[in-house]
Amino acid sequence: MTITSKDIHNLEDLFVHQLQAMYYAEKEIHKAMPKMVGKTSDTSLRTAIESHMKEGDTQIARLEQVFKMLGKPPQAVGCATIDGLSKEAGDVVNNLTDKHLLDAALVAAVQGVEHYEITCYGTLIAWARQLGRQQIVDLLEKTLQEEKAMDKKLTTMAESQINRLAA
Repeated sequence: MTITSKDIHNLEDLFVHQLQAMYYAEKEIHKAMPKMVGKTSDTSLRTAIESHMKEGDTQIARLEQVFKMLGKPPQAVGCATIDGLSKEAGDVVNNLTDKHLLDAALVAAVQGVEHYEITCYGTLIAWARQLGRQQIVDLLEKTLQEEKAMDKKLTTMAESQINRLAA
């Protein structure tokens, strides 16, 4: 059964609720990435997004493993933040025709998602640590490091070439 906000009575309930939201977010992000790949003209950006898509499979599997460790079935609960980031990104990238400007917009869209994920995984790790769930901390740390690496890679690409070409 999916936890709703009315079912949250302690930190473990809150942890599970956030875990369900991240499960939803990761699955939604994974569905959106092929569309982004199809829109980019920058080879390094395309490669970075494709590589992160593969990491996404592993990240979803890690979340499923966390659910299993908690003795709960993997379930998603809607995440308004991811829905909003996706809608905003779609509104922008679907209306741009300049390929360099589109690449800059795609970097911004992906980084918005990465920043949200970094925040959520950091919070989940802090809560898992507080709950004494070190094995869960270890799993989620791997995902957090992947998200931070993608953010760094995107920043480097944007600052070294993509933003300059869009200007």
